[in-house]
Amino acid sequence: MSPHNDSSPAGSFTNGFNRMAFPPSGSSTLTVEDLTAELGSSYDSSSLDAPISHVKRPLVPGVYVPTMCFFEKETEDVDTVTIARHAVRLARAGVTGLATQGSNGEAVHLTHSERQVVTATTRKALNDAGFSRMPIIVGCGAQSTRETILLCRQAWQAGGDYALVLPPSYYAPLFAPSSQTILEFFNAVADASPIPIIIYNYPGAVNGMDMSSDIIVQLAQHPNIVGVKLTCGNTGKLNRVAAATRKLSKRHDAKNPDFLVLAGSADFSIQALAAGGHGILAGLANIAPKACIKTIELWNQGKHTEAQEMQEIVSQGDWTAIQGGVVGVKAGLEEWAGYGGYCRSPLPRPTPEQSKNWKDGFKDLIMLEKSL
Repeated sequence: MSPHNDSSPAGSFTNGFNRMAFPPSGSSTLTVEDLTAELGSSYDSSSLDAPISHVKRPLVPGVYVPTMCFFEKETEDVDTVTIARHAVRLARAGVTGLATQGSNGEAVHLTHSERQVVTATTRKALNDAGFSRMPIIVGCGAQSTRETILLCRQAWQAGGDYALVLPPSYYAPLFAPSSQTILEFFNAVADASPIPIIIYNYPGAVNGMDMSSDIIVQLAQHPNIVGVKLTCGNTGKLNRVAAATRKLSKRHDAKNPDFLVLAGSADFSIQALAAGGHGILAGLANIAPKACIKTIELWNQGKHTEAQEMQEIVSQGDWTAIQGGVVGVKAGLEEWAGYGGYCRSPLPRPTPEQSKNWKDGFKDLIMLEKSL
């Protein structure tokens, strides 16, 4: 595996997709006028006025946060001010990187233009606050190869550094056997994407499709596929992938691995580290970034008993987040941090009783967070 590239690799696995007619990746089709009309008068276009600087921002071990997307409470317009403030709050807490357009970011509720706005706003906020070296991962999953490639190119235009890609699943019963369709899909996307790909294995989001370690390791040999997020919770799979990709690396560097293996939930942070993983990409860090970071730091320092004690609190808080989903996490932010708001419809707004229950569920975690 080669070092991370900022452009498509030479020597295509599937050259046919590179001949598709996409907008030029060097110039965005996004205009301020179109966005103001679509997003409302409250939209701050300054995030798109500044030129995007495409610099190398390596993926290193640590805590990555799939950020929330915030909306105006009355209009459900994208709230760029809160998106920017939240990104900077997480960066100042010490996280390694951010991810936009994930499940926590309500990507399925956003138009393509809004997706670009969220990523561009996040990039500008980080740059302005002195975190220009922090990488941004952008969710780019779609049901067709063509749209997935388009999302990857739009992510690059908006300032994204890596694309997090789910396998397509809607027509899964018609796929070729032995995961051949999945292999062809990821290779085609990786060939055409201007930014490196991170595989996203999340069976709950793709009708139960669970990619095997064999398939992930095979895909890891593509020079433009540089990591995996495992939300399946299978630490045996994580161990197999971490061990195999480490052996495939020509020059293994624990501090800057060629292939990053991340747990997709904070409730198995130290389990993932013990299995050879490099960290987490977990939604709970929206609420308690310092607790997530400290848990991993303690383990890496060899303070395993202390790490386990902290993991217990993190895991209990994560159970509240898992039960409430993005609705519960936003409610927790609102109750404990004074912002968060609501999800876009048709997701329901929490009842007062639900908000109280989620606030109580996060209490021990928040007390830990405030102590750090």
